[in-house]
Amino acid sequence: MNTPLFLNRLADMEKSANHLPHWEQPGRCYFITFRMADSIPADLRREWTDERDQWLAAHPKPHSLEETEEYQQRFTARIERWLDSGHGSCVLRRPDCREIVADALRFFDDKRYHLYAWVLMPNHVHVLTSLDEGELLRKILSSWKSYTANRLNEYLGLQGSFWQEDYFDRLVRDADHFVRCVRYIRRNPLKARLQPDEYTHYEDALSRQWAPGEGSS
Repeated sequence: MNTPLFLNRLADMEKSANHLPHWEQPGRCYFITFRMADSIPADLRREWTDERDQWLAAHPKPHSLEETEEYQQRFTARIERWLDSGHGSCVLRRPDCREIVADALRFFDDKRYHLYAWVLMPNHVHVLTSLDEGELLRKILSSWKSYTANRLNEYLGLQGSFWQEDYFDRLVRDADHFVRCVRYIRRNPLKARLQPDEYTHYEDALSRQWAPGEGSS
């Protein structure tokens, strides 16, 4: 059974950023969200961006870990609420489209990373995973998104950006945080009022053991 390694506040962390701040520690456990490019309406996106820019002006880089956690609580959580509202084309509501993404996630499972839990929602994806030593989160995400975007655009006869360029990630702090992430993933389809054929959910044995019940799959 693959036991996760959690955030080590005493160890070095690599900071990277595109539009959003990212923190990485080798071999650690992450909760990740990435979403379709059309999943947030433009007016909501502008509102979010304006408030975020004000916060960033008041909190100049480099951000501390505490500031990054505040950012996630204030801004990431709001995006996730909007995602559950089902905006955009939501092509991942289709089982055949979700299977393309699921295949990509599973391809290097237990080779480059270990997947504890994930859910494919109509317009976004949540993943709880630990990376193998030497693997970089941004490269894993780039691989998942590039491969699936090409496959899905070809499959659906689409062009342009399939996924939003950036993603949200959180280093999992401890076992309690891990359990909360498992339960968040598990409950997300119910919270969004989805039917069983509108999402795909996975949990490994450790996730079911640490967070039992609630109809885990």
